[in-house]
Amino acid sequence: MVVISSSCTDYDVALYCSFFPPTPSHTLFCSCSQSATRAVTTVNAKSASLPFLESPPNCDGYVGNVGFDPFRFSDFAPVDFLREAELKHGRICMMAWLGWVSVDCGLRVLPVPEALEGVTAATAHDASVEQGGLAQMFLWFTLLEVIDFIAIRQMLEGSGRAPGDFGFDGGLLRGKSDAYIEDMKLKEITHCRLAMMAFSGVATQAVLTQGPFPYV
Repeated sequence: MVVISSSCTDYDVALYCSFFPPTPSHTLFCSCSQSATRAVTTVNAKSASLPFLESPPNCDGYVGNVGFDPFRFSDFAPVDFLREAELKHGRICMMAWLGWVSVDCGLRVLPVPEALEGVTAATAHDASVEQGGLAQMFLWFTLLEVIDFIAIRQMLEGSGRAPGDFGFDGGLLRGKSDAYIEDMKLKEITHCRLAMMAFSGVATQAVLTQGPFPYV
């Protein structure tokens, strides 16, 4: 057996613990001893996605785990917290990619404010800041983040809530088997990861080409 360890700075620990005081579910991360949390794994347990690195043991059992954690965040942060962040960013990027492409395909939500006439997805941000619409969106997103913060805190305190689960499935999972639900979770996390890369790509391509979709 070999011990794989990852250390975090005093600032990292203080910042995390200021929001999430130590509880039994993540006491190791907020240890007052300031010693690194140690994860034990075998020499032969290699990452499926990065076979030249050890597989992060704390990620075992999570849907979609392929051993991708090259910086070993899972050694010092609760994996439930990391999975929550991954799902959140992935869901945002799925909507963001669709919204970005829709704008450049000519779709609009009527009525269009005069200040936003003729904008592209790449120029909409600055125009919305000047027009004031983005400030309203910021306030609404702040409210959503407060609600999300409460849910995450309860999850890390052992409420039993699964990462990213807000009970919003439209009834599509009601009465389904565990195998079906696990398969849908795998599909979601896969699409989340693809969307994060896709949005980076579409934003970069749109700015570089300054052309309409498909930005070639």
